Amino acid sequence: MSAEYATFGLAPAMRAGGVLAGGDYQVHREFVDFIVNGRPLLFQLADLDAVSPLASDIPPAIFTTHVRRLLLEAEAPLRDGRYVIYGCPECEGLECGAVTAVIERTRGSAAGNDGADDGDYVWRDFAWQTSEQADLELNGYHGIGPFRFRGGEYRAELGRLLNGVAPGAGRRVLLIGARVALNAKLAAALRTIGIGAEIAADAAGVPAEELRTYGAVAFGREVPAQTRDAVRASFDTAGVDVAFVDGLAPIVPLLVAQIEYALDRSPLAQRRLTRLAVAGDSVVTEITSTCRVRLTVYRVDRLYRTRVHEVLDEVLEPGEHRVALPDRARYVVARTPDSVLVASASP
Repeated sequence: MSAEYATFGLAPAMRAGGVLAGGDYQVHREFVDFIVNGRPLLFQLADLDAVSPLASDIPPAIFTTHVRRLLLEAEAPLRDGRYVIYGCPECEGLECGAVTAVIERTRGSAAGNDGADDGDYVWRDFAWQTSEQADLELNGYHGIGPFRFRGGEYRAELGRLLNGVAPGAGRRVLLIGARVALNAKLAAALRTIGIGAEIAADAAGVPAEELRTYGAVAFGREVPAQTRDAVRASFDTAGVDVAFVDGLAPIVPLLVAQIEYALDRSPLAQRRLTRLAVAGDSVVTEITSTCRVRLTVYRVDRLYRTRVHEVLDEVLEPGEHRVALPDRARYVVARTPDSVLVASASP
């Protein structure tokens, strides 16, 4: 095999869900991404909204099967030894399209202490596939791969997933606030996109094992400092590392975006959306690879009605981008397929 060696790793990743302009919903998904030569492989596929088969919300037995397939310990799901690398985040159906590749193993020269030889793993012939047969000439990713991974490194990384090191913890959110109607709408929106949510006045008396199931706590603006401190103390006592969110405004899509950002466990160095800031009458955003970017601005008028304006929905090149803001814009939400950021304009 002529492919040069590439490094292989795994890292937590997120497909950003949310409540979009117009009331549409996008499902929140957490998964394990493949890190090839220090960079998420998904980012090398340009503007692609997809997740790996190693998602947190699939049954453990199916998750294990996907891992064993990547280790070539289970039969390939597609013809010609092809495996799904990324699929549709909404349904994972092949008819929606998937990135597939041939995975094969070279023959090693010696056996290790575990009885496995030291053969390498090779990912090659990447393609966009919508049916059982891949058309490499028409739909092949000709600039991607082949990648040759050292067998020991490859097996060790995927083996961690078989030993229980997998995503999925902390996909629930505790909502603390006195505005019952707002919290009910927020909880419903979070549940719709796949994030569990419970409403409470505080965390007093909640068992530590239950507190450990939360990934974030969101406070309403009206929650007094004393209550916030008590809730933080409850989680500290339970030894739970949880993200705390201070709601910016009573706007459900905005609060959802804040919570999604808090739940994002992907390494900062491997995120595609790296900056969002309001500068005067413009918003500045920065991305690290080509992708679709949506910028939505929100404000609450004098009658406490939410005003929404989508100022950008385009595929952008890597780098910094500046977009003009409408008058009286107060809050800005930026979304890429995998990330979300929130910024607030000065009062």
